[in-house]
Amino acid sequence: MKPNIVILDAGTLGFDADAAWAALAELGTVTRHEHTEYRPDAVIERCREADVILTNKVPLSRETLEALPRLKLVSVLATGYNIVNTAAAKERGVPVCNVPSYSTESVAQHTLALILELCNRVGDHAESVRQGEWVRSKHFSYWHQAPRELAGLTVGLVGLGEIGRAVATRLLPFGCRLLAFTPSKRGGLDDPRFAWAESVEAVFEQADIVSLHCPQTPANAGFVNAALLARMKPGSFLVNTARGTLVNEADLAAALQTGPLAAAALDVVAKEPMPAGHPLEKLPNAFITPHLAWASEPARLRLLATTAENLRAFLAGQPRNVVNA
Repeated sequence: MKPNIVILDAGTLGFDADAAWAALAELGTVTRHEHTEYRPDAVIERCREADVILTNKVPLSRETLEALPRLKLVSVLATGYNIVNTAAAKERGVPVCNVPSYSTESVAQHTLALILELCNRVGDHAESVRQGEWVRSKHFSYWHQAPRELAGLTVGLVGLGEIGRAVATRLLPFGCRLLAFTPSKRGGLDDPRFAWAESVEAVFEQADIVSLHCPQTPANAGFVNAALLARMKPGSFLVNTARGTLVNEADLAAALQTGPLAAAALDVVAKEPMPAGHPLEKLPNAFITPHLAWASEPARLRLLATTAENLRAFLAGQPRNVVNA
């Protein structure tokens, strides 16, 4: 008998056509919800008959999981899986699968785009031309911020997994130096412009640009705080395409307003979608994109293909990409 598969937030993937979901439909009876409220009662109501739940960002708490005795598998439509209480799922014998590596190219490219935006302010200057500033100019050229060359700058990378390493290899042709920190010091680059830092504090002290590429864990939530930001060079930049919860956002807002930071570029915030009145929302030197670094069409298609493979493997009794084994 085919399993009942409930997709809680299919709308986050942006595929309306049934064809994109066809591989999953071949494996079971699929109920696709475009959006589900982030409340246990809303999830429980939709998943009472579910054998398999697919979720991108809808949380699955202990309370939710304990109310779903029929559940056999959770498959996260993402690499990060902190939205699922994996310990509670394991206690109930429910494997939780994720999709590693699908978005590496897309996120690395977006990280470079944010770094280049901070250095060149392409968007700001294009908007100024739309507003007629070049037409009114007495000179052939002007700038709100002179372009900064990456050549000769030090870029600090906190985390050097697949995405961090992909960013590093793309930065080297620009002529910058790389300073990385991970506790394990695994996956370094064989290049004289690459070096390991002895601590995360050293990265923040020495880098002109700091880019975050580490997972969020209970130990590092909010570790980018006032004390760490105060160590940064005057005029430096912070980039975050990892997890918004790594950053104390009130502290970041203060550092952008009073120094030492010149600007920050973020694709993630702690609570998404961004709530009204967020401390970074209106700051002119905070460049924020709506968590779209992962969302190129090839990446989303890889995500669905791997999710179908995860389900196929589970049904064959050989689950793969299990994060709570």
